Amino acid sequence: MERPRGLRTCLYDETQLELVLSDMAQALAKRLDRADPVAVVGILRRGAPLADRLVAALQRHHGMPAPLRLDLRIKRYEDDLTLLHPETRLDANEEQRALALKDYTVVVVDDVLYTGNSMLRAVAWLAQKQPRQIIVVTLADRCVTRLPIHADVVGVRLQVAPPDVVECNVPPYEPTFRIELLKLEAGAATSRG
Repeated sequence: MERPRGLRTCLYDETQLELVLSDMAQALAKRLDRADPVAVVGILRRGAPLADRLVAALQRHHGMPAPLRLDLRIKRYEDDLTLLHPETRLDANEEQRALALKDYTVVVVDDVLYTGNSMLRAVAWLAQKQPRQIIVVTLADRCVTRLPIHADVVGVRLQVAPPDVVECNVPPYEPTFRIELLKLEAGAATSRG
């Protein structure tokens, strides 16, 4: 899929993001009760490999046992930032619908928190599973949610102009781990939510 055209500026490179991810793991470890079972949910696409990186850091540096790990597909925009669905859709498979998360601490991971549409949909769906608590984690928070949702653990807070796009490049979807600011060319698609 072709990436939107425009001027890209690297805000955080791989070395910087590894430090950010380490800080995020430390902040999350402080919020987790070792007595509770933990489920880590990645929002597809880029939230899934971020969740894997976060779990690896928690296990390596904080002795966290392997959590239940799953991914949710929530679609509102395509990767080229064109509106795909007027409403935010969550696609859960049979196994996910049958999943019991009662008394779990559920950690929901996504790459960018912008308007809050995707994260609110994920949290609402997971809340029906009756977890003990839900912790929202995002690599980049644009600090402009329009819905009653916030991130409990944030990697970086970015306050950028509304027409600009924050792109989190996360392997395996992109070759290098980095955050870029995209200033779209005139006539290109607008920011995702």
